[in-house]
Amino acid sequence: MAHVNPNKKRKRANHNPEAKFQYELNSCSKAKDLRGAISLYDDAVSNNTRLNQHHFNAFLYLCSNSVADPALRPTALDFGFRAFRHMSALAIAPNEATVTAIARLAAASGDADRAFELVKTMSQHNNALPRLRTYDPALFGFCEVLNADKAYEVEEHMNGARVNLEEAELAALLKVSALCGRADKVYEYLHKIRGSVRCVSESTAAVIEEWFSGGAAREVGEVGLDAERVREGVLRNGGGWHGLGWVGKGDWVVSRTSVGDDGICCCCGERLVCVDINDAETEKFAGSVAGLAMEREVKANFSEFQAWLEKHGSYEAIVDGANVGLYQQNFADGGFSISQLDDVVKELYNWSGKKWPLVVLHNKRLRGLLENPSSKRLVEEWINNGVLYTTPNGSNDDWYWLFAAVKFRCLLVTNDEMRDHIFELIGSNFFSQWKERHQVHYTFVKGNLKLQMPPSYSLVIQESAKGYWHVPLAPGIGCESRRCWLCITRPSGHNPVTTVSNGVSSLDS
Repeated sequence: MAHVNPNKKRKRANHNPEAKFQYELNSCSKAKDLRGAISLYDDAVSNNTRLNQHHFNAFLYLCSNSVADPALRPTALDFGFRAFRHMSALAIAPNEATVTAIARLAAASGDADRAFELVKTMSQHNNALPRLRTYDPALFGFCEVLNADKAYEVEEHMNGARVNLEEAELAALLKVSALCGRADKVYEYLHKIRGSVRCVSESTAAVIEEWFSGGAAREVGEVGLDAERVREGVLRNGGGWHGLGWVGKGDWVVSRTSVGDDGICCCCGERLVCVDINDAETEKFAGSVAGLAMEREVKANFSEFQAWLEKHGSYEAIVDGANVGLYQQNFADGGFSISQLDDVVKELYNWSGKKWPLVVLHNKRLRGLLENPSSKRLVEEWINNGVLYTTPNGSNDDWYWLFAAVKFRCLLVTNDEMRDHIFELIGSNFFSQWKERHQVHYTFVKGNLKLQMPPSYSLVIQESAKGYWHVPLAPGIGCESRRCWLCITRPSGHNPVTTVSNGVSSLDS
């Protein structure tokens, strides 16, 4: 094969006008050379160089990045809009990258309405679907000029396009709501941040602190909110928030503090909780697991299991029997340790105040245990006490123990991280939250069992029944030794939550 001199190859490319144009455009992009790009564009127009979507997007992207420089902004805006008009005149369809760049230019020129209109008309172009970055110019543009209603409209459009907002967008909506005195929307966005961001950034924390330190926050809230209604809201939502609105009236006190390993706030003394998914999410989750199990298991077998669960009442813990029995065993020998499983059962029995857990085990495993005299008596005792449910031949016992744990909202003892394809089928964005609250890991060190219970509290914004707020900050912010939290309380109280007994009201402590 003949050797090709790379210098000759590059030289031939430079003699090709289109290749030379592309090479120089790439060079301008890498160097962020706006003026060089404008000169290149003007030469291309003069020489009738054929321009395509990729070329225009490169020019527009360079313009959108240049508007941050005050010295370049007028030139970038003028050239960017000129190039886009040329692109439209050539009937070159814009894609998402095109719209994003022009939307950024529109917002930089102070025209957030145009930025929003560009996104709304994307459906007219084939395969042009908006992304988060496509909406950002309009959303941030409206927030900057305190046009809260238009910002809410952008968010509504994003929801319709199934584009999920992230912390920066939610924080911007929180800030514009606070600055415009929209207390109801501030409450709403605090909970949206709680639902999607575990630990907030310093900039978001500053927005939250500013709101609670202001006059508008002092005036909002309901005095004498029924305590039972608040408790029901907390239970319905899985703990950590009630969602009923601001509680009480009066000044807020915002402190930066830490939370102990036991979940006690070092500032106000309130106990934080390990937050669970709410009632609606639990019902949806259980239905999803059952539906998929019905599709993949023999329907009659899984229906029989559901009926068995109804008959045997509730459990406080479910055990993945195979996972425990096979832990650190020799698979080549088919090893299964019933003593390990028995240790887990007894530990859970004592932990729950003499209430048996449910062990889910495959039928083929049960046959082996019953054939062994040393394990037969124990297995029969489990069966008599309602401890054991055996799944039928050909079944996947994962569906069974997962469904039981979700249905009873109880603990699940397994070291299975549930990353297999069957769990991916569930497609639940709250699966990780559910696992944090319900999964119990275990170890056996020199034969001694150690259960690793769920954490005593969750690293997530929490709203207490008293109306207090606790906001975790991202690592490395605020406190030197431990994670920093914002503790936000109303020490004056103003009877924020009351109980009514025989017609007499009292402060709910």
